[in-house]
Amino acid sequence: MADFLKFVFRYRYKAVDLIMFYVSMICALTVLVHIGYITNPQVAKHTKVAIIAMFYGLFLLECFRTSSSIFASRRIVVSHYSGLVVISYFLVIALSRLSDIAWLDYFTKDEWIYFGIGMVFLSELSKSSLFFDNFYFNPTILFVISFIGLILIGTVLLMLPRTTLEAPLGFVDAFFMATSAVCITGLSVTDISTNFSLFGQTIIMLLIQVGGLGIMTFTGFFGYFFSGGFSFKNQLMFGEILGENKLNDVVSTLLTIIFITLLFELIGGIFIYFTLDPTLFESSAERVFFSAFHAISSFCNAGFSILSDGIGNPLYRYNYHFQVVLVLIFILGGLGFGTVYNFYTYIKGKVYALICILFLKKKYKHKAQPFSFNTKFILLCNAVVVVVATGSYFLMEQHNTLVTDKSVMGEWVTSLFMTNASRSAGFNSVDVNFVSTPTLIMLTTLMWIGASPGSTGGGVKVTTVAVAFMNIFSLARGKDSIELFKRKIASESINKAFAIIVLSVLTITFSFVLLNFSDADKPMKALLFESVSAYTTCGLSLGVTPSLSATGKMIIIFTMFVGRVGMLTLLVAFIKNTKNKSYIYPTEKLLF
Repeated sequence: MADFLKFVFRYRYKAVDLIMFYVSMICALTVLVHIGYITNPQVAKHTKVAIIAMFYGLFLLECFRTSSSIFASRRIVVSHYSGLVVISYFLVIALSRLSDIAWLDYFTKDEWIYFGIGMVFLSELSKSSLFFDNFYFNPTILFVISFIGLILIGTVLLMLPRTTLEAPLGFVDAFFMATSAVCITGLSVTDISTNFSLFGQTIIMLLIQVGGLGIMTFTGFFGYFFSGGFSFKNQLMFGEILGENKLNDVVSTLLTIIFITLLFELIGGIFIYFTLDPTLFESSAERVFFSAFHAISSFCNAGFSILSDGIGNPLYRYNYHFQVVLVLIFILGGLGFGTVYNFYTYIKGKVYALICILFLKKKYKHKAQPFSFNTKFILLCNAVVVVVATGSYFLMEQHNTLVTDKSVMGEWVTSLFMTNASRSAGFNSVDVNFVSTPTLIMLTTLMWIGASPGSTGGGVKVTTVAVAFMNIFSLARGKDSIELFKRKIASESINKAFAIIVLSVLTITFSFVLLNFSDADKPMKALLFESVSAYTTCGLSLGVTPSLSATGKMIIIFTMFVGRVGMLTLLVAFIKNTKNKSYIYPTEKLLF
């Protein structure tokens, strides 16, 4: 028997993992059908019993697989840790149902069983997704395909009968909502606060989270954790997707992105929780879900809210503490992972230096340049946009939408919230239809500018616009280079900024023209605003989204997808690379 186990787990471990994958997939599909499809109480009762039986079945299979693998290898390796974590989780749930221990009563809810089955399936799926040693895909194409796949999965889930409280969504509407969530846009053809069930809102929240970070980031993270490592090809592929040049840093970058995102969402959710009025919620669990949903939606710059009328809801319109927390969260999310990580390392270094001085009684070596060039440039660009935009909104709306605010502080908070949300977050505490025309033009411009590179925000990116303006001033001064912080900006960056700006204008124009054919009865101003909002993945609207025709919705879907993935990325993915030439043609100057 011992020799047989050694043989299986040394030479046939892939077959064992494959069996576990299919079993977990069947269990996960059963849970999905039970939660999202079955409305008959009698049938639901039977499927619930089947799910509990499957849960214990998975538990026994995982115990057998992990223990046998440890016995065969005679030691515990990295790949065993995931199995031990799953077994521990299963034991806690089983004990909560089979014993009378008071502190375990919280884990008797069926949701913990669903989560456990989902966790096992996700782990097995992540192992199976690392198949790139056998096949080679262009990482850019794989990045695009991953978004398409996630959107299609989301579409199927949103079409389930129990996703909505009334009639199920049709294909086009479900496709639209899934694309909007995955592309973290926030445009909606239906009110998710009143028409979506808790199950449907949870699907939207998960699509936002996975879409905000990218499906490949999640599969890479779980695949590394549950399989115990990456192959060289995996590292090359994920390095190109994450923009990491050093192969040794691919895993650490992947883990850092996940850690920072979850950390700041957790902190943001806690702050949101304490800014809310407890009397507005039926239970603390509902308050926690509300906080989690808005923390994820704001950090990912998605703009979805489970409030009717959004943040402009009368019960939350003047909750300025809630709005300030949201602003801080989506500004952090819009700064980019590199910048946020730079802040994280800086604060961690300062805390460690303080510990060294006060407790360890030793010297701490400070870094000469704690902030990188990119971080400094991004912070400078964002500071200029935030100050100028907030001040402009405060002055232009002083006698218009700001009249209803109850204090000067409230007026400044509303100005800060509206201008920064319009850059990519998509929340609105004031109905955009009521702002003045100059303010609407400014908000449209802010949507186009967008957030920072490497972030969950959209737009052409604030650094792209900054480089374009700096290039204009350099040309006006007769200089052939751009210099900042005693550094010269590479010509490649200038060329890329120009390409991004031109492609954004062309795509928005193309979308706008098509919308004028498909929805000629709608105001041109509203259609242009919709096109800009879709491409920049902002999510603000003048109210025409639900009334768009099926063709118009498909146009917006395409625009949201292109805006999220990036037109330049699509061109790089599908235009064949030309071979490098060993010669250079003579240079000529063009007349302009």
